[in-house]
Amino acid sequence: MLEITSLRPEDPPLIAQAFTDIGWDKPEAQYVRYLDEQTADDRPVLVARVDGTFAGYLTVVWVSQYPPFREAGIPEIQDFNVLPQHRRRGIGAALMDAAEALIATRGRIAGIGVGLYPDYGPAQRLYVLRGYLPDGRGIAWNGMNVTPMQQVTVDDDLALYFTRDLGSGAGRRS
Repeated sequence: MLEITSLRPEDPPLIAQAFTDIGWDKPEAQYVRYLDEQTADDRPVLVARVDGTFAGYLTVVWVSQYPPFREAGIPEIQDFNVLPQHRRRGIGAALMDAAEALIATRGRIAGIGVGLYPDYGPAQRLYVLRGYLPDGRGIAWNGMNVTPMQQVTVDDDLALYFTRDLGSGAGRRS
């Protein structure tokens, strides 16, 4: 059974261990910080559990660090992760549904950035299938748009940003 809840005080060590177990560096301190930011109403954290076991999470940042989103007041979905053993089971879609519903309580537009190397391929496809469209500003590195001939590192900070009008119904699952 799939359950989506807010991040709980007991979650940080469990989440960090789940990522350590698959060789990812996502330290417990990150989730402790997220818990503090959630308490301050700066960053809700949505956690997916399958039969009580951690399966994935995402966060919503009400004030994005990406300047075009910040200036337009567009909340940004960030740090979206589903453990590999739980993928292709609708967990990511359920997390996105919950995040979009949360964002819709405050506004009509949701934003999200996605990395550009192959590991992000499934996320790129998911966002497009949900009705997200590129924001039209090209790629950004560390939140700043890249100019022609600029050299940047292809890493997790190189992204294409997308938005979705949550009032349009595009990409909604019934």
